[in-house]
Amino acid sequence: MDAAKEPAKDASSSQSQAASPQAAEAHKPAPNMPQFTRDEDLHAYHEMLLIRRFEEKAGQLYGMGLIGGFCHLYIGQEAVVIGMQMASVEGDQVITGYRDHGHMLACGMDPKGVMAELTGRRGGYSRGKGGSMHMFSREKQFFGGHGIVGAQVSLGTGLAFADHYRENGKVSLTYMGDGAANQGQVYESFNMAALWKLPVVYVIENNRYAMGTSVARASAQTDFSKRGLSFGIPGEQVDGMDVRTVREAATRAIEHARSGQGPYILEMQTYRYRGHSMSDPAKYRTKDEVSKMRDEHDPIEMVRKRLLELHGVPEAELKATDAKVRETVNASAEFATNDPEPDPSELWTDILLDAHA
Repeated sequence: MDAAKEPAKDASSSQSQAASPQAAEAHKPAPNMPQFTRDEDLHAYHEMLLIRRFEEKAGQLYGMGLIGGFCHLYIGQEAVVIGMQMASVEGDQVITGYRDHGHMLACGMDPKGVMAELTGRRGGYSRGKGGSMHMFSREKQFFGGHGIVGAQVSLGTGLAFADHYRENGKVSLTYMGDGAANQGQVYESFNMAALWKLPVVYVIENNRYAMGTSVARASAQTDFSKRGLSFGIPGEQVDGMDVRTVREAATRAIEHARSGQGPYILEMQTYRYRGHSMSDPAKYRTKDEVSKMRDEHDPIEMVRKRLLELHGVPEAELKATDAKVRETVNASAEFATNDPEPDPSELWTDILLDAHA
């Protein structure tokens, strides 16, 4: 959220100790990748933690029967959207598929409005009529939330065409999953974007299993960064579990698109800890595999360790951040469970555009 972009510095943070040489070496970034400053890591930690706690709460509400329909959680993939947002500028657009709650929060949308839409209440971003997969915010430049696999890619390309036509300097950040990357409209979009040099970055969030099938069994070309080669679209594979590598790659890709050189593809190699949706038992992978990813590559835990060991942030400050995030999420859940449901008359609204409005 916007409030976290300038983390507050209290007395405890001002007394933080400089990192030891051992800690600095342990958290040394990959070659050619700049280290995050203390404030950048604090920002990333807060934003990713907000998504994690929000999604955990959404999962609880779903289990209680307060959220119906499909519900796809973003737990494990938080570094992707936060790193991308850290590289973008105000006005850049975001569009994604149905695993979208994290993207909404990263764009600065109100957690209360997002959670209320999940529970189908009047205060939701689509007034309770869209649910998990269909909510939007023109104010925050978030264009969905789409339930049809791959459909958002052509729409995101359309956003980039509008930017190109208007010469407004904006870039469309168009997200899709590894499963959607095999859809036909994706390649039609690639062709148009390359032909007209549209300012779009295609972010392929490769969490390895699409809707439940390993990419090794479903994709002839498992290096998704190469999917645009026949159209002359450059791409690269990125460690999507490390917010630093995401921001670094995103900075290059967005600058490429914004400077008039055309589209760029980023394959974010990431991992979802939960099933495809809340109804998916995820029997296609072992519990040991999930545990290994959590223990060794968790995006939030990596930042937390850097804050403690490299930046010398007191653990009490991180606990306070977690408490504040939980308070925000609990408030959103309280609002979403007490806000009224839509009036039945809403069934007849938002069907036709009022030409005189």
